Amino acid sequence: MNVSVSQLPGIGQKIMLQTAEDSMLVVIVHHTGKRELYFFNDVDSDEADFAMDLTADETRELGAQLLGATYQPVNANQLKMFKKQIVIDYITLTSKSSIAYQTIEDSEVRNKTGTTIIGIVQGDEMVAIPEADRILEPGDVLMAIGKKDQIAMLEAVCKGEDV
Repeated sequence: MNVSVSQLPGIGQKIMLQTAEDSMLVVIVHHTGKRELYFFNDVDSDEADFAMDLTADETRELGAQLLGATYQPVNANQLKMFKKQIVIDYITLTSKSSIAYQTIEDSEVRNKTGTTIIGIVQGDEMVAIPEADRILEPGDVLMAIGKKDQIAMLEAVCKGEDV
């Protein structure tokens, strides 16, 4: 991928990403925080095939998704090896849990269970890679990664069972 960055005086910055297949993505970042996204199927085209405006928050979310914050594909052979060692699961936190109403850091989930919380679904909101000061609320669905026995331990903690 070929990336070039240029300044747009009085506007902001233009970032052009040209792929190996000769398509191009252009992002214009305004001083105001607004982002314009343009896709050119053919790098030599004068007119974008697709365009949209994004807020700063939408741009961060798009970046997180492109980085694989909530989904990272792997090839089948790696997946077989991976599945023997690591599990990613969704676990619902109950009000009976000792970690309810605590921050991720204060809950010491990693130290107690060996798992890592990599996402939280709170109602309609999906939080990828939550901050350590994020408060865990009953009803939250925790996306956690760990070994099979570690995930089972987190599930027990989330149900309010002693571990």
